[in-house]
Amino acid sequence: MLRFLATIGAVFLGFLAATGRLAMFAGLALATAFTPPFYLRAMLREMVNIGYFSLPVVGLTAIFTGMVLALQSYTGFSRFAAEGAVATVVVLSVTRELGPVITGLMVAGRVGAAMAAEIGTMRVTDQIDALTTLSTDPLRYLVLPRLIAGLITLPMLVLIAHILCFSSGYLVSVYRPCSSSEAQIN
Repeated sequence: MLRFLATIGAVFLGFLAATGRLAMFAGLALATAFTPPFYLRAMLREMVNIGYFSLPVVGLTAIFTGMVLALQSYTGFSRFAAEGAVATVVVLSVTRELGPVITGLMVAGRVGAAMAAEIGTMRVTDQIDALTTLSTDPLRYLVLPRLIAGLITLPMLVLIAHILCFSSGYLVSVYRPCSSSEAQIN
């Protein structure tokens, strides 16, 4: 029993140590954001990589999410003659929950793996040590541009996802093809 508790304690202490290292890394990265030198070209390149190149996957996901949400809401609300609430449900659910979550997941899936692979490759091939040898702070040159680019572009991508969700939900709600039973009534 004591060995079991010791194992749980060791895992928990390891978790706390990793969390502390991550918090110190994030604090150091944010502290370097306010002192020169600034690598603007690297920041702009990362803004293009994170923001612009994520537009297709975020847009496609947002369009289909808006369509499905509007269609499913209409299907459920039509049973209670509450079709007018579809727009409210789509806007509230996308604005409060789905828009930021979908955008964050798509960007993290597309960009996060690429960043980890790039920096991991740089570590293996000693490029990070070469930056230190050349008196360039790797944190300032590699991490800070990605951090700032993510902080700037992610809210813009969320806004674009909201617009696309609302537009596609509107299209499905207004130009919804009628079923065969609705066509027979009309």
